[in-house]
Amino acid sequence: MAGGQERILRRRIKSVQSTKKITRAMELIAASRIVKAANRVHAAAPYADGITAVVTELQAAGAGSNNPLLTPRPNTKRVAQIVITADRGLCGGYNTAVMRAAEAEIREHEGLGREYALFCVGRKAEGYFRFREYAIDAAFTGFSDFPLYEHAREIAAVVAGPFERGEIDLVQLVYTRFVTAGRQEVVVRPLLPLDREGFAQDSEGPQAGFEFEPEPERILEALLPRYAEARVFAALLNAAASEHAFRQRAMKAATENADELVLNLSRIMNRARQDAITTEIMEIVSGAEALAATGNADNDRLPTE
Repeated sequence: MAGGQERILRRRIKSVQSTKKITRAMELIAASRIVKAANRVHAAAPYADGITAVVTELQAAGAGSNNPLLTPRPNTKRVAQIVITADRGLCGGYNTAVMRAAEAEIREHEGLGREYALFCVGRKAEGYFRFREYAIDAAFTGFSDFPLYEHAREIAAVVAGPFERGEIDLVQLVYTRFVTAGRQEVVVRPLLPLDREGFAQDSEGPQAGFEFEPEPERILEALLPRYAEARVFAALLNAAASEHAFRQRAMKAATENADELVLNLSRIMNRARQDAITTEIMEIVSGAEALAATGNADNDRLPTE
């Protein structure tokens, strides 16, 4: 019985050690990808800053007063959520936090009598909301860990059309913002209509005068979709960096738990082996004592001369 238990424990220890090798490798891979993803986040900032500055100057020149992408709707009847999660799991509470935030937003708007439109980015978001029988307008998968600008352009185009036609009154981004490798936060940010006040805040300080050719209205009409794409792309990059950070921490915790489990199983196995050895020794001693007692009894029964 003890030998069988020891074999079982040895198999469990071997299995945990194999799992530990996998989690350790995944931790190292995620750690290396965090740096690249964070660099992509920072590299995209100058483009976003530049296009924001140009749009600000165009607005200062009197453009965009009637542009649908800049005009808030007086009555918000339908709100769209772009929920950005990962395509894969094994990243702790990363996906769960985003999906719960999006679900809370949907319920809040429904409480105000508004309808929702749902655009899922990542297989986890699609599976979560489809399982709960939410109506999904569009789903985008296969690029959560390394998004490209083309993916942002596709997402922005899908939501911009219904917004300009008046089918959607407000578009929100729900994603995880990357602050540092040790800190990320789930945020809900408006995407459409574009924030005029945000442009004004970005334009604080001395501004250079520009002459536009063609007229500012036509330039702004061409630039605003690019600005929306840049906002979506920034959210995708932040989400990708956050995913790698969450996965690195989750795999590190899994590796540490595997070490602790191997230690505990080794102690149990050693204790079982010691119990088995003690039992065998006691059986041998008991047998020897029994034989000695039998020999003494036989000697007592021998006839005396």
